[in-house]
Amino acid sequence: MEHFDLIIIGGGPIGLACGVEAKKAGLNYLILEKGALTNSIFNYPINMTFFSTSDRLEMAGIPFMSVGNKPTRTEALEYYRRVFFHFDLNVKLYEGVETLSKEEDLFQIKTSKSEYSTKKIVMATGFYDLPNLMNVPGENLPKVMHYYKEPWPFIDQKVLVVGGANSAVDAALETWRKGAEVSMVLLGDEVDENVKYWVRPDIMNRIKEGSIKAYTKSKVKEIRLREVVISTPEGEVTIENDFVLAMTGYKPNFALLEQLGVEMSEDEKRQPCYDQYNQESNIPGVYLAGVVCGGLNTREFFIENSIVHAESIVKDIVEKLKLKSER
Repeated sequence: MEHFDLIIIGGGPIGLACGVEAKKAGLNYLILEKGALTNSIFNYPINMTFFSTSDRLEMAGIPFMSVGNKPTRTEALEYYRRVFFHFDLNVKLYEGVETLSKEEDLFQIKTSKSEYSTKKIVMATGFYDLPNLMNVPGENLPKVMHYYKEPWPFIDQKVLVVGGANSAVDAALETWRKGAEVSMVLLGDEVDENVKYWVRPDIMNRIKEGSIKAYTKSKVKEIRLREVVISTPEGEVTIENDFVLAMTGYKPNFALLEQLGVEMSEDEKRQPCYDQYNQESNIPGVYLAGVVCGGLNTREFFIENSIVHAESIVKDIVEKLKLKSER
């Protein structure tokens, strides 16, 4: 069994930033990522453009150059690839964490490929891995998708997009422009007010002109092989359907936090307990970094305001390991 000072769970931008700081501090560290490097960004829609400008996504003094003011998914993947190789980070890809436990002063980690022990853990798992399910009959049908990549499979198909945030709006507009017959199910009166400002007028106009049918204040009740039943203020509506793109949002991997005993708030946010000064949770030696800090409130933490977590965490770890060695 390999032993480390620090194991970082999650190889996204924040996990990489923690790795950079750990390497600078001379820690024996490892980053575990269950998928590809920056797996969440890899799973973003192929044509996605970030809301933030490229300079706000930079880390460790490496310039982020993009063609436009706001970088694309491909540009972000290339940037973080360069960070990975520039610092020669110790990352194991396609190795998912299965169980976490603590024995005396060490944490034990079992993955899909190996076992490790470590003095400290950073949870930088993000929130893009587990979709929020609608919990309706038929949601397990093959035609129902919780991730959207590109519009080409939906040419000349009847598509229902569930949700009104950025992912839903991008999926609706892209598939409509490639020839899909698109409908949307929205919980509120209209699409989310936080939709990217250069996209929101587009979707509002498509809905207003009738090019995209929007069922407002509505919910999906049942999904059938060739139909979808929608509950609307006017009653149930059954529409023909080939594909359902359920862009209903995502949530952190609470199971891993619970295995370690990390406490979470009892309100609807389920926000993990941690010290905002050093990011350490209620379990000594377990630190939280990035979006996972917000629990179900996934709009509070982003790459640009979470990169600072890495420096705070590693600084605290170094101080505590030094203090322990001096005793």
